[in-house]
Amino acid sequence: MSSNFEFVNPQLFWLLLLIPLLLLWFFWKRKQQTAVLKISSLKGFTTSKNWLAKLRPLLFVLRLITIALIIVAMARPRTVDESTRIKTTKGIDIVIAIDVSASMLARDLKPNRLEALKVVASRFIQARPNDRLGLVEYAGESYTKTPLTSDKNIVLSSLKSIKYNTVITGGTAIGMGLATSVNRLKESRAKGKVIILLTDGVNNSGFIDPKIASELAVEFGIKVYTIGIGSNGMALSPIGILPNGSFQYGNIQVEIDEDLLQQIAETTGGKYFRATSNSKLEEIYEEINKLEKTEIEETKYKSYDELFRPFVLAAFALLLFELLLRYTLFKSFV
Repeated sequence: MSSNFEFVNPQLFWLLLLIPLLLLWFFWKRKQQTAVLKISSLKGFTTSKNWLAKLRPLLFVLRLITIALIIVAMARPRTVDESTRIKTTKGIDIVIAIDVSASMLARDLKPNRLEALKVVASRFIQARPNDRLGLVEYAGESYTKTPLTSDKNIVLSSLKSIKYNTVITGGTAIGMGLATSVNRLKESRAKGKVIILLTDGVNNSGFIDPKIASELAVEFGIKVYTIGIGSNGMALSPIGILPNGSFQYGNIQVEIDEDLLQQIAETTGGKYFRATSNSKLEEIYEEINKLEKTEIEETKYKSYDELFRPFVLAAFALLLFELLLRYTLFKSFV
């Protein structure tokens, strides 16, 4: 809930320009407000300083303040308390399929492709508060890391734990990764079903053809956005394992089957992207975030608290006080 202060009729503040005009009128007419007697000499008259005469302009000042308060009251100051109720009318189910093969440890993205992907994907997940998300890992085989859930903490925790391991058979089974993602979404009743498939290689493993997996996605009304990760040309990638178990790196040619990824995207009504740097990968996720908008219904409730009454009461009190002074203490000057 937010609270704001406003004036309903702010244009009435132009009336405050009357106050300096009234002041000019007062000083111009001031001498005519008191009777004047002209005599040749004041000798023989005893004079005394009358402080009431000096305070007489106070009556006009009180009248001006009264007018200003009335103008402010007419402008209708008030506070507005606004509360919003949001209801998701068209949610989207999204599965992110991540290639976890050894080539994803290439260092053309910093610190490597997989870690760069995890950072950007986590921001994307946090930017989708009204959708369900799931994660699929694939290399030579594929499996569901996290089923569809609206609990973003679970998805973010699972994403953080993704890393290269030897549990999954080596290779890149794009068809398997896509098919597993389709399987997670086929029973979904969401208005929109989306797969974001990321890879840095070519389909060289698995027993499901990516084209058949694409046709399955179309059958279940699933849109696929494909992202090819990796710089153009050579990339510092794992080429072997050292005796201590760590990877040995060397520059090798980046090979991504862009034709296949474009075909998958076009077949399913999605779009193909190429991420050659960390910043480009982030831009891609931002674009997908804009393309896949979740329709929400927003209902706003407003409560008004009118504040003009204190100004009216203050103006009325000052007017009474001025009249009281005018017809009592300053009566002889009226």
